[in-house]
Amino acid sequence: MPTLPSGTTPPARPFEGREAHQAREMAESFGSAAERYDRARPGYPDALIRRIAAAAPGRDVLDVGCGTGIASRQFQAAGCTVLGVDVDARMAAVARSRGLDVEVARFEEWDPAGRTFDAVVSATTWHWLEPDAAAARAASVLRPDGVLAAFWHVFEPQPEAAEAFAAVYARVVPELGALARPQAAASGYSAIEEKASGGIRATSAFTAPESWTYEWTRDYTRDEWLDHVPTTGAAPHIPEPKMTELLAGLGDAVDALGGSFTMNFTTRALVAVRLRTP
Repeated sequence: MPTLPSGTTPPARPFEGREAHQAREMAESFGSAAERYDRARPGYPDALIRRIAAAAPGRDVLDVGCGTGIASRQFQAAGCTVLGVDVDARMAAVARSRGLDVEVARFEEWDPAGRTFDAVVSATTWHWLEPDAAAARAASVLRPDGVLAAFWHVFEPQPEAAEAFAAVYARVVPELGALARPQAAASGYSAIEEKASGGIRATSAFTAPESWTYEWTRDYTRDEWLDHVPTTGAAPHIPEPKMTELLAGLGDAVDALGGSFTMNFTTRALVAVRLRTP
């Protein structure tokens, strides 16, 4: 469940000119700290989870790229039966320890063994998948009127915190440019949504995708934010000495803000319904 790249144009260096789905090694790096990931990454608005569950024709959910099961557990709490699929066995192990049934595979190559579902969901993961192949696989396992829902966080700290954090990143890891910023811009999300929407439309198996938006806030303490930072998309590109320096600088910044700050979240979902075949 990595954070979206921030800024209007992420630098070429992290993906080396590739699309996100062509840089799967970055997505697959998060399992090295799976317990921290499960502890520190934010969940999703309950209203979104309930809306997806209500829109589906039944309660069988497939969570694509389930990671440690953060969203999966929310769907379980909403009364759904959830199967997770994730490429990383380390993430899957944590999800299983939390009571989730998970199969380890790349979704585009995963064998559903004849199983079908009422909803296919993907929480901050769909951009790591090949958009056309992933949408086609989702269509193949969805029941008629089943729901495909991919969703992501767009987030930005309060202005004073954003300015302080940006200064720390610029000093410690200037080579990462926009990717290293702690907030994800809406413009960065739009490019991801466009690719995902294109893959869904290419199948001719779904209704036109809709966008759902939920705004919310969360207060972070110093320790909570420093726990979160190593789980972000920029983290795999920051060597250990730099990460230590970065965390120290960010900790000082939060201390200067009084020991906590407010993060403004916008959770955006791309939702389409499986068409009935004649």
